[in-house]
Amino acid sequence: MQEDRPVKADELIAQASSLPVEERAFIADSILRTLNPPESDIDRKWAQVAKRRLAELQTGEVHAVPGTEVFARIWERFTP
Repeated sequence: MQEDRPVKADELIAQASSLPVEERAFIADSILRTLNPPESDIDRKWAQVAKRRLAELQTGEVHAVPGTEVFARIWERFTP
């Protein structure tokens, strides 16, 4: 008969690592939610912002700047 004992973190990680990627993602998301529980009002507001920004990009109202250009500008601005 197996003795009841708490599962050690490294054992749990090893078990989870052997699961399919979708299940690992579900587990990771579930654990992260315990550290930083979602706030539906804030999530809803962020979703509205994201939808607005996507619409601005799609209509051409704003133009995306490549990340490499953004970082080049930052380095130029903050490098003595």
